[in-house]
Amino acid sequence: MDRIQQRILAEVADLHEVPEGAYNIRANGQMAGRSTTANIDIISKTEVSGIDIRIQPGTKHESVHIPVVLSESGMKDLVYNDFYIGEDSDVVIVAGCGIHNCGDQDSQHDGIHRFHVGRNARVKYVEKHYGEGTGEGKRILNPVTEVYMEEGSSMEMEMVQIKGVDSTDRRTKAELAAGAKLVVRERLMTHGTQYAVSDYVVALNGADASADVVSRSVAKDQSYQKFDSRIVGNAACSGHTECDAIIMGDARILAVPQLEANDIDAELIHEAAIGKIAGEQIVKLMTLGLTEEEAEAQIVNGFLK
Repeated sequence: MDRIQQRILAEVADLHEVPEGAYNIRANGQMAGRSTTANIDIISKTEVSGIDIRIQPGTKHESVHIPVVLSESGMKDLVYNDFYIGEDSDVVIVAGCGIHNCGDQDSQHDGIHRFHVGRNARVKYVEKHYGEGTGEGKRILNPVTEVYMEEGSSMEMEMVQIKGVDSTDRRTKAELAAGAKLVVRERLMTHGTQYAVSDYVVALNGADASADVVSRSVAKDQSYQKFDSRIVGNAACSGHTECDAIIMGDARILAVPQLEANDIDAELIHEAAIGKIAGEQIVKLMTLGLTEEEAEAQIVNGFLK
């Protein structure tokens, strides 16, 4: 991998050297590196582009890194990745995509990830998106995530996009069996004329299943964001979804939290708040020696942490 690809890899996966454990690194549509362990196998698909990641039951304290980097203008990349997480396992999965585009053609990566989480398994999933480059070509990312959780399993998803992506359409669907727990934390920032849509549909199908889907976002300049979250309670379950957004400049934000209760014992809550930065917050920081621009940046950074 060249220096540009290595830098992008550090941005999206915090990788500054070859990671421990299992990994599959994809660069400009080709495999750039792969390693497996005794408990985690990575197998290339034969009919479509992508991989199967198989994690043995009972695997504990292991990780899988599957980052993607694009550095060629005009590149269109599509992958199908399936994760099979064995019962009673406890693992961390780090994905993400970074695009460096200095040309005049659009570069795009679409990733379809399907997670099959076994009974009583625990998964932490981190997905970061990043874009850079001085070209007129756009940096486009359209991730699709499907999650199928068996009884007693849990999954924490950290979805981050805070720089350089011109257009993204994120689609996430989850189905939870009895006692399964899903936590989603999305952090998003758009600027310029960037466009970002986040669409979540979570079906709580079993007794005591629970979901907590929270988005924090900042929209600047003329950018546009849409947060659409729907939680469906099909059993005695609990669900919460929340959108908390800061709007700046001439940006636009649409928040659409939705609840659907199909069981008398489904307990579902939604919240949404959109507003500008309070003037007194900026003034207070300016009295400490910051410029208005620096004060604004401090507030935004703290909000997105």
